[in-house]
Amino acid sequence: MTAFSTFIIEALVQVISGGSGTNNTEPPIGLYRSASDIRGFLMACGIDPARGEGSRLPALRDCLNWAARQENSDELIGRVIEKVADPRNHGREPEKTQAVLDHLNFHLSPDDFEVALLGGRAVLRKRGSGAAVVGAIADKTATLDFGTVSRDIDRAIRNAEDDPEDAVTAACATLEAVCRSILLELGLSLPAKKDISSLVRAVQEPLDLSPGRTDLPDLIAGDIRKILSGLTTTAEGIGALRTHGGDAHGRERGHRRIDPRIARLAIHGSSTLALFLIETWELKMQRTLPATTEAAE
Repeated sequence: MTAFSTFIIEALVQVISGGSGTNNTEPPIGLYRSASDIRGFLMACGIDPARGEGSRLPALRDCLNWAARQENSDELIGRVIEKVADPRNHGREPEKTQAVLDHLNFHLSPDDFEVALLGGRAVLRKRGSGAAVVGAIADKTATLDFGTVSRDIDRAIRNAEDDPEDAVTAACATLEAVCRSILLELGLSLPAKKDISSLVRAVQEPLDLSPGRTDLPDLIAGDIRKILSGLTTTAEGIGALRTHGGDAHGRERGHRRIDPRIARLAIHGSSTLALFLIETWELKMQRTLPATTEAAE
């Protein structure tokens, strides 16, 4: 049974088609698409447009209702939602992106879903599965082009509820990828042991995040050292959880599922630490830029 109600299907009909286009004084929510454009859109989402009959809107409605009855209906409808909300659809009319998001979320909310922009892409997720820091790191990594980080955080968010073991594995991979990217950007070698704890330790010293640093103001030195020590502890905890409860090493018979709350804790912990490392690296680059420019002159 599909997780998406008929109200969501009807909302999709409106944003995909752009409305009837006749006798309609209201501007369309999404882009107006011709019958051939709608067929192309459906095919790109893995839905056979021949499943629909009639004019533009009835044919589109038939196709979406057919998709909602399939065994993989959640995947098909989810793909449609993410594709129609993708900002790249609205390059010439960027204001339509927010209009489409608002319209879809109004209808998704009662079914406990939402679609949000992460790293410039539309992502469908359970409501409450994201956080500001998750969106922030997705935006950062998209801008900085940090390898697979955006894909890992996207995967973690998607799977937190239905596959928390994989979400924990992806959360760990997110932090590992950030550390590797920073080390490469700094021109440093990766540590011999490339687990999450070793990678975090490897970036701490070049980013001046070592708990043993002595240049901190006396009033807050102890507090800062505790926080910096906590970086390593957090990384170790996420890595251990991935080893003991994630799916990176397979799932034995009788495997006990991780509570989705714990998966989200790992996602938010990993994202917070990763964002802090990225922002620290950016600050370090800004501080060294004038010296580099002056030397070049």
